[in-house]
Amino acid sequence: MTVEKAVKQALGWFDGGEFKAVLARRVALATESQSTERDEILKRYFEEEINPALRAMGFELQLIDNPQAANRPFLIASRIEDPTLPTVLSYGHGDVVFGDDENWSEGLDPWVLFEDGNRWYGRGSADNKGQHSVNLAALEQVFAARGGKLGFNCKLLFEMGEEISSPGLAEVCRTHHQTLSADLFLASDGPRLSAERPTLFLGSRGAVNFRLSVNARDKDYHSGNWGGLLPNPGTLLANAISCLINQQGQMQVAALKPPAVSTAIREILRDIEVATTPGDPEIDVNWGEAGLTPAERLFAWNQMEVLSFLTGNPARPMNAIPAKATAVCQMRFVVGTDWQNLQQHVREHLDAHGFHSVEVEFLRGSPATRFDPTDPLVDWVLEVMQQSSDKKPALLPNLGGSLPNEVFADILGLPTLWVPHSYPACGQHAVDEHMLISIAREGLEIMTRLFWSLGERGDALLAAHHQHAAKSLAQDGGK
Repeated sequence: MTVEKAVKQALGWFDGGEFKAVLARRVALATESQSTERDEILKRYFEEEINPALRAMGFELQLIDNPQAANRPFLIASRIEDPTLPTVLSYGHGDVVFGDDENWSEGLDPWVLFEDGNRWYGRGSADNKGQHSVNLAALEQVFAARGGKLGFNCKLLFEMGEEISSPGLAEVCRTHHQTLSADLFLASDGPRLSAERPTLFLGSRGAVNFRLSVNARDKDYHSGNWGGLLPNPGTLLANAISCLINQQGQMQVAALKPPAVSTAIREILRDIEVATTPGDPEIDVNWGEAGLTPAERLFAWNQMEVLSFLTGNPARPMNAIPAKATAVCQMRFVVGTDWQNLQQHVREHLDAHGFHSVEVEFLRGSPATRFDPTDPLVDWVLEVMQQSSDKKPALLPNLGGSLPNEVFADILGLPTLWVPHSYPACGQHAVDEHMLISIAREGLEIMTRLFWSLGERGDALLAAHHQHAAKSLAQDGGK
């Protein structure tokens, strides 16, 4: 059997409607992790959909209770063909956000897969059931084509709480570090750069949320009697925010800016255009950090945003000076940012500009990650993607958004390679979520070729990776 025959069989299986049938069954299970009423359905997703497919390929299965969120279990699956073979770890999540049934377009139901043109509508079709289903199907096709073998060792980690911020994921990875040990990480989540262009991203920006508050007094006071005499918390907070982010959306806190964009990252992003898909919002080229391209701002720089701002009663404004004002802000950031000390840096910056009355509260945060884009494993994936699609793939040093990639990159210490099978306008976390059939089919070919190639070239690929890593370490002085 050759890779071309394996791909032909995989695409024939897809074109025959088998993949659609699998995805329809999985979408039909309303795995809303935010709802305690879905506990049994979350368990059924593993029992009815994932476990049988993996057992058929000889995987050993281990169901793990979530140490932080009851009834949001994890599944670790392992198939070790030979301890001397390369081992790949993959990941997926079976939970979805709320269906929001009543707000979908007429004729659409979040729990019924519906085909319309090039789209399969259904909750989870893009995030993440459709994506991990593509990867499982590719494994099955390689397994069948090789007569019951993959040609490499494979481990899978599934969770049922990603949409509630993955509670317990880091703890499970620490506790089961040896069980999850591998040579590389290859998985699918998030969107491509665009519907037309296959994409590889190597990590994600981090995100940290914080609250700013001004609590001036216990109650509101009439603006006619006290205006000009009492500080207005809303005015104070608005000016404090403008001290952090100027009128061009540029962050002003020097201690929270990342290192300068490197020449290597600039060269990678020179090929990247953002907001090119019909329906994307029109970007403002003058918004954000000066001197950077839109791609550099999105994938190689930090950005601070105001997520909410509240003072007084917006629904029923009164002729009164509010007693309080509060805003929730967020910073998306790349590697090299001192984000753990954000509260201290913001506090010092506000104090230096006279905003002593503004309180700063750290809410939550997750780190940024980025695998070395010059590593030979990156070239391997890009080569296979181009061969599969006859298109030049997009390489992103990291996703503009956030994923729990730190558990794979930092805790498990793996090279992280993400090949998404969705696109920015998929309706993820919104009504009318859908997967593009063309992307799913192309994704199946890409993943089938990647898994086939890993079985043929795995040892050589890992040798080149380790040699590159050792050289990079030596150049950095062993740090």
